[in-house]
Amino acid sequence: MRLTRTMTMGGATIAVAALVVAAIAVAGGLHGTSADPAGPHPVALPHRPGAYLGVYVAQAPQSYAGVAAFTAATGVRPGVVLYYSGWREPFQVSFATAAARHHAIPLVQIDPTGVSLAAIAYGRYDAYLRSYASAVKTFGARVILGFGHEMNGNWYGWGYRHASPTAFVAAWRHIVNVFRQQGADNVTWLWTINVINRRGGSFAPSPWWPGNSYVTWVGIDGYYDQPSWTFASLFGPTIKAVRKLTLDPILVSETAAPGAAGQSAKIANLFAGVRAYGLLGFVWFDANRKQDWRLSPAAIAAFREGAKTFTRPAS
Repeated sequence: MRLTRTMTMGGATIAVAALVVAAIAVAGGLHGTSADPAGPHPVALPHRPGAYLGVYVAQAPQSYAGVAAFTAATGVRPGVVLYYSGWREPFQVSFATAAARHHAIPLVQIDPTGVSLAAIAYGRYDAYLRSYASAVKTFGARVILGFGHEMNGNWYGWGYRHASPTAFVAAWRHIVNVFRQQGADNVTWLWTINVINRRGGSFAPSPWWPGNSYVTWVGIDGYYDQPSWTFASLFGPTIKAVRKLTLDPILVSETAAPGAAGQSAKIANLFAGVRAYGLLGFVWFDANRKQDWRLSPAAIAAFREGAKTFTRPAS
């Protein structure tokens, strides 16, 4: 999403995209990928459709209180909680541990703000990546990781017209390989794109595709910005484009509708669309960023009702 906020961490100012979340641990088989030189994903998350429901809240990862408040208000316990990570920021073990205590899986979008993709691919930041991978491995529970989300859009420094797709792919593969070399096999790799909207500055994602050996799930970010938009018109063309690249499971990794009249109907449409397309689920962006995407009191009932239609897997 093009909305960003700025925060200072470790003396460096980092742009952090406002995003979303989703997932509930489900029973089922492991996700199979094509052969890759570094080995399989023995702890990859199961991928049953309609099982992942989550949320992003503005307080993450500094506090878990916002997630708890969302659960109290909606009666829906998210199974995965997302936060955004600046480059060189360590894995937030405290937040991940709090998530695990609430039977949730942390989803982290690591963004290379102000960093050369080529430098990542060449190994300049391998010490950081090894440290991060070691922390994730030590954490032990399952983690969803993304890198450079919405790279097919033109609003981030690692995205369209700011950095080459070739450099992005090289950096993505290098990161995955470092994690595998460190034995961090509890990672599900989420390759996250924005919905295709040429007028809005986002384009077909194929140039940024790292290959099946380096991706576990595909994430698609998209918002009900226009009253006329439905799930099919918002996400359908992008799902079709993804299916030309891979059969990997798809998660709507960031979505919401404005908290005004019509939000309840959009939520019902969102749940129905995820089921109709056989997707993993979605992540609701419950924060106020230029527009107020938080669930309105009138829409909470629709969200709670929709959640009943999703599978509630074992934690």
